[in-house]
Amino acid sequence: MFDNKLDDVNIVRSSGDIFADLGVELDAKDRLKIDIARRISAAIEHRKLTQKQVAAILKTDQAKVSNITRGKLKDFTVDRLVNYLIELGIDIDVRLSETHERRGKLSVRTPVAACG
Repeated sequence: MFDNKLDDVNIVRSSGDIFADLGVELDAKDRLKIDIARRISAAIEHRKLTQKQVAAILKTDQAKVSNITRGKLKDFTVDRLVNYLIELGIDIDVRLSETHERRGKLSVRTPVAACG
């Protein structure tokens, strides 16, 4: 659906999910890794930490912190990223429930005024 036209450029309203808008299919684990990386990046920015400082907190190297903040997550497991959240002092709330679908689904709820 085209909402606007600027000269020869079509402007399309986002669905709110850039990956779906681009036709990229992600599984639940990839979506979770992306959400965790966003939360880690938000905490770094909010606390005005350097990547070097974050690397020291996480007991890793600056290059890995850079990869997380740039969304290069293929070499990271969900477990490892969750441990990074814990090391940064970020609380994690997990809720499990039964589904009537063949496969379970994943949803992440981020507090509106999060960062801390």
